[in-house]
Amino acid sequence: MKRPTIADVAKAADLSVATVDRVLNGRLPVRDETARKVYAAAERLGFHGAKIIRQRMMADLPSYRFGIILRKERQPFYQAFAEQLNVAAAAVKDRHISLTISYAVSGEPSELSELMHGMAGKVCAIAVTGPDHYDVTAAVSTLKAKGIPTFALLTDLAQGVREAYLGTNNMKVGRSAAWMISKLSPSPGKVVLFLGGHRFHGHSLREMGFRAYMREFAPQFQVLDAHINLETRRLTYELLMDTLSHHPDLVGVYCMGGGMEGAIEALRESKRSEKIACLVNELTPESRQALLERRISGVFQTPLVELCADLIATMVHTIEHGMAESPGQRFFPALLWVPESL
Repeated sequence: MKRPTIADVAKAADLSVATVDRVLNGRLPVRDETARKVYAAAERLGFHGAKIIRQRMMADLPSYRFGIILRKERQPFYQAFAEQLNVAAAAVKDRHISLTISYAVSGEPSELSELMHGMAGKVCAIAVTGPDHYDVTAAVSTLKAKGIPTFALLTDLAQGVREAYLGTNNMKVGRSAAWMISKLSPSPGKVVLFLGGHRFHGHSLREMGFRAYMREFAPQFQVLDAHINLETRRLTYELLMDTLSHHPDLVGVYCMGGGMEGAIEALRESKRSEKIACLVNELTPESRQALLERRISGVFQTPLVELCADLIATMVHTIEHGMAESPGQRFFPALLWVPESL
């Protein structure tokens, strides 16, 4: 195909060729609105000078670098999370936002705190997800003393010290999961829960909400002691297979954090899966397929698009207006997928 020319960009932007030339070469001052129209048209057409126009537009804009610490880089959910964060940063047109994204390999608080300390002096704000622990709280306090606010994502941590929490209302998610299992199960029986670890504040809240609902509205169900699966596929698989063998009256499974792939694998191998209601978190290629096969009953999904956009905006606001006197929280309603939603 013929490469787009300045004349093509001018036509698409409904401007003169001379105006587009001024924007492209920076010969004379041009209004921001005009420059944005030229850039939008150039990007839409695939014009070779689009990057140059963007650089000129952003040359005098405030520039911020934010640090993000996620978990388990190879997991589809965190890959999607990182992608949406970059999309949200690029969508900010009146400031230059760049991200440094790191990943924790384990669930150890010491690893998370080391990653946080490592970003000091390199970023102006940090957002993290991970366990709540005094090592992590100490790292948040140290960063705060240096003027670097920390935002908790998905699961809360360092309450009273961190700047804000952004994620779902985990207590409500837990109660919702209990309601679904109590309604979907063909008869009362036993229910097993899987937690990533006791240090994950969000998982603990989901367990509390789940048990509270069952005690109040479905006491005929027996909620077994929660299993710690370290958010790993293999351990979740082994634990669920063992539970299935010891509890023939198992009617419900709720995987509150990672490791759902192991639960799905175990249910595929079980002859009783049709009689077991199973709920997991986050819609990934594997959980989507399991829903289509009706191996699982539902998926709670974090609305990443809204969360990421709000996070970037909140971080910018905090840097420009100062940290809040009272740390807050921002709840996003969890999306619910069932087989018929797909």
